[in-house]
Amino acid sequence: MNLHVRARRVGGLIASAVVAAALMGAGPALATPGPTSAPTTSALTYVNLGDSYSAGSGVVPTAPGTLEQCAQSADNYSHLIAQRFGYHLTDVSCGGATTDDFFTVQYPGLHPQLDALGPGTDLVTFMIGGNDGMVFAGTVGKCLAAAATTLGRGSPCKDTYGDTIANEIRTQTFPKLAKAMRAIRSKAPHARIAVISYPWIMPATYEPCPAFPVAAGDVAYTYDIQATLNDAIRRAATETGVTFVDATTPSVGHDSCKPVGTRWIEPILTTQQIVPVHPNALGERELASITAGALGLGR
Repeated sequence: MNLHVRARRVGGLIASAVVAAALMGAGPALATPGPTSAPTTSALTYVNLGDSYSAGSGVVPTAPGTLEQCAQSADNYSHLIAQRFGYHLTDVSCGGATTDDFFTVQYPGLHPQLDALGPGTDLVTFMIGGNDGMVFAGTVGKCLAAAATTLGRGSPCKDTYGDTIANEIRTQTFPKLAKAMRAIRSKAPHARIAVISYPWIMPATYEPCPAFPVAAGDVAYTYDIQATLNDAIRRAATETGVTFVDATTPSVGHDSCKPVGTRWIEPILTTQQIVPVHPNALGERELASITAGALGLGR
């Protein structure tokens, strides 16, 4: 793997991290399902797009036949949904993906993600936006480095970067999200299309979080950046007629600072999986339940 590819992969896997949120809809709980139901000619055609949160990067096992750089899990939320309801799934989500990768080739051997769509597609889900402009990977790196300069006191990240990260989301990421959503609608004109917001990485207010060592005053700052991204996703969905699956409210109290068995997102340190700052297996199951409930799947 060359250094450019390695940097993009690692950056992408950390990237989706500092900004996430999730609203649990009332719907059928999805326990870890059994073997995938054999699709029939009448099975609903389901396509999953997106980045490492959508791919479930870090949750084992890896999906058979997928590119190693994508770190796509066989137990991500889309696989769980497809197994539960017997849908015919094509999952082209890939760690490190940006909205540009809907239109262009992310890695050799892949196609633009939009190529998976067509007039016969019935359902599309995706999570995207956290990697655009490396906003979130940058936020993680900047805020961890800033915390080291003050021994975890104050709000050095906010003091240094202020509104620049949030403004990047509003002015650069938002129009890219809207463009991507319009393109999905064009490629899959008959499909039900749903974008899922990112689950919370950090709590709204300070609490001890040694496994995610940002400065005390920057906990709320990173939370606000997450909120800005999810708001951009929601606004883009409203503008383009895409269903917004709010994964934010139900993830409150399940951020990376919580203990194993409660948290849906792994922290930087003492992580339980190989990819930190991403949903764990519990988080993927919850995302599946949230999505299925919000869309009324299986009814």
